[in-house]
Amino acid sequence: MPNRSQPFRMRLQRLAGYAAMALLLFVIGAPVFWMVSGSLKTNQEIYTFPPQWLPTSPQWENFTTAWNAAPFGRFYFNSIVTTLAGSALEIINATLSAYALAYLRFPFKNVIFVILLASLMIPAQVTVLPNYIFFGSTIFELFGESWINTYQAIILPGASVAFGTFLLRQSFLGMPREVLDAARVDGAGHLRTLWEIVLPMARPVLVTFALISLVAKWNDYLWPLVITTTSEMRTLPVGITYLFDSEGNNQWGVIMAATVFVVLPLVVVYLWAQRYIIEGLTAGATKG
Repeated sequence: MPNRSQPFRMRLQRLAGYAAMALLLFVIGAPVFWMVSGSLKTNQEIYTFPPQWLPTSPQWENFTTAWNAAPFGRFYFNSIVTTLAGSALEIINATLSAYALAYLRFPFKNVIFVILLASLMIPAQVTVLPNYIFFGSTIFELFGESWINTYQAIILPGASVAFGTFLLRQSFLGMPREVLDAARVDGAGHLRTLWEIVLPMARPVLVTFALISLVAKWNDYLWPLVITTTSEMRTLPVGITYLFDSEGNNQWGVIMAATVFVVLPLVVVYLWAQRYIIEGLTAGATKG
């Protein structure tokens, strides 16, 4: 006799899954919607209770006020330079390190990999003071002057390879060994194998890692705040603080308009790379 409770149980599980996804979407999407809505409101509307989700009269001038209140053009330029350069360095270093740890034989390989994993447990905030002292030391005066308040000082600490090396190494190890052996038989060296065989096969994971790196560096606040001393070197997350009033009389609509400036490029990148993100997240779910 067929179990009639199974279809009902499956529908119930499906309904519970949809409810969980809807709740998660609300938790993630509500703050973003409130930010966009708040960027078009006056302070009076923002403080209204119960909250108004939509502005009664959109204040588009909040965006021009925010843009003119601080040198956001310069902040954008600094963020783009430091994000692209830092991410490029991190991706290159992580790719080469992961390939070496996955396919090459050399002494203490496993020890080095364990040290890399251990470094993931160290919060980035712990290294802020040592890095600041290092970049302000007399070593860099040999190159003309201290590296404090420079692009290279913002970029280099973010070119760490621990997480990226771990992620890409695991992806490389999951590739068919026969394909790599065939490339070796055809006379391909390590660089050719990496460029023509490994990287195309690891593209979804590589794009996912690149996106993680881009978002982390674009949103980085603490290190650019510490290492920069002038507005000409500030990045967007630090630049938003220029809109805060020291006496607490903040124009929240203007501040939220500035946050839209920060978030918008990331949204565009996500929309472009979402197919690769899904492929990267599901790469280990099936075999073949």
